[in-house]
Amino acid sequence: MDWMSALPEELWNIPLTNLAIPGSHDAMSYCLDINSPLVPSESEFFRLLDGLFHCFTRPVIFRWTTTQDKSIEEQLSMGIRFFDLRIAHKPNDSSSDLYFTHIIYTHLIVLETLSSVATWLDSHPKEIVILACCNFEGIDDNLHKAFIFSLKKLFGSKLCPQNESVLTLRSLWASGYQVILSYDSNIAVGHQELWPAIPYWWANKRTAQEVISYLDWNKGLGRPEGFFVSGLNLTADRCYITVNLKQSLRTLTFSNWECLRKWLEKQRPGSDPKSLNIIAGDFVGPLPLCSVVIALNQKLLRRTPSDKKST
Repeated sequence: MDWMSALPEELWNIPLTNLAIPGSHDAMSYCLDINSPLVPSESEFFRLLDGLFHCFTRPVIFRWTTTQDKSIEEQLSMGIRFFDLRIAHKPNDSSSDLYFTHIIYTHLIVLETLSSVATWLDSHPKEIVILACCNFEGIDDNLHKAFIFSLKKLFGSKLCPQNESVLTLRSLWASGYQVILSYDSNIAVGHQELWPAIPYWWANKRTAQEVISYLDWNKGLGRPEGFFVSGLNLTADRCYITVNLKQSLRTLTFSNWECLRKWLEKQRPGSDPKSLNIIAGDFVGPLPLCSVVIALNQKLLRRTPSDKKST
């Protein structure tokens, strides 16, 4: 879906930070490797439990860490334009290969995956993506430098520099920029092609109503000036998971979607302090997040007097 180029021309001069943009939370968790090691940041107790009861813990981990079920190319085709990418290097791995993570590692390698994004962009020259690279567990300065070099080589002239003063669709198309690359590490300082971390409003709550309350509270404080993400993703703590072993993040997300959708349809993009920008969620393939978020941009169109009378 090439929805950006299909927006009414009136919206081509609005900053991307004021548009409603659909996003994918933990975008690469569709390809987690159930047999991979746990990331080192997990607690010693959890690591011990996983070692002793691997056959029991792994299916549970897999059900609750999988947040997406469509490939990154499929997510792009559905309209996702913001990707939350958790990146890490496996311990005791002599290669420089990097993987995506969510408690465990993915099958897919980072650069191979991003290469497919670059290829997709070649075929969709008027679509803009925002890639948010973060976490970087197990990545030292040398790996960072090599990774940044590879990112610049891969995306080349598609990378929009930080000092670009006008971030509208029209200006980005004119310059040939298609990638806004956020890199959440101090080592990115001095690289004009790398943008700082994008704020992510994460409720860390299990129910739709709790997530909505958290997002409404943040809206009351006022939106950040630049890009920011409102996360519709739900989070279950380990106590809840332990007593609900037959459930999964998928069942939890689907059972709460209708409440989240009703709230989402009432939101507005724009420059108002209570407006939203990027809206990210889980299972963006089977749930109609993209269509609901993209439709919010119609609220930015100027209304004629006749429109106002008819409403």
